[in-house]
Parts: sequence; structure tokens; C-alpha cells
Amino acid sequence: MIEECSHCNDATEASQQALARMKQELINNDTALSMAEIFKALGDPTRVRLIYALLQKELCVHDICEVLDMTQSAVSHQLRYLRNMRIVKPRKVGKTVFYSLDDYHVEEIFRQTHQHLTHK
Repeated sequence: MIEECSHCNDATEASQQALARMKQELINNDTALSMAEIFKALGDPTRVRLIYALLQKELCVHDICEVLDMTQSAVSHQLRYLRNMRIVKPRKVGKTVFYSLDDYHVEEIFRQTHQHLTHK
């Protein structure tokens, strides 16, 4: 059985205005979809491990393969996905491509999530 909220039965004009303002300020569908895509990208354990490695330092594909014990093909596939999501960025030096996190926002999302999980 669903309990009714006593507050909802006594809705005031002020609370209705607050709800209308909240509805007006709600993020739009395009932004919500983009945010969901970022969380989807972060929802894969392999990509999380890759991001964690890049959080430590910029790495070339070969080094990422070594650290994650993955094939170059698998790493390249994940990097392409993360690059398209603007989570990682490449830097080419001669024939070698180094990867790092795209910006401090990505780093902050990752650090905050990690802190949340390890907080007791």
C-alpha cells in the first residue's frame, strides 16, 4: 500500500512555485543523455582500470598494454571509445602516441568516486 505524504495533501502555493521553478531548472534531455553516456563509459571495469592507470601518469599504448595485461587491439579499442567520449586525449611524439586524461574534470570525477567508495 502506498502511503500518502501529508505535505502533498496540504500543498501551498509556495511549494507549487518551488516545484515549478525546479522543473524549469531541470537539466534538458540532451544534457541528461550526455551525462548518462559518460557514466556508461565509466561503467566498464576495463575502462576504469585504464583510467586509473592514466590518473597516475601519461602512458603510451604499449605501456598501457603492459600495465593492464591486454592486447594492443583491445587497448586501442578502449582508448578510441574513451577518446570519443573526451575522457582521454592523445599526444603524438614521433611515431609514439601517449595518452592522458582529457582534463581535470575527468580526474575529479574519478577521484571523487574512488573516495566515495573507500570512505567508511
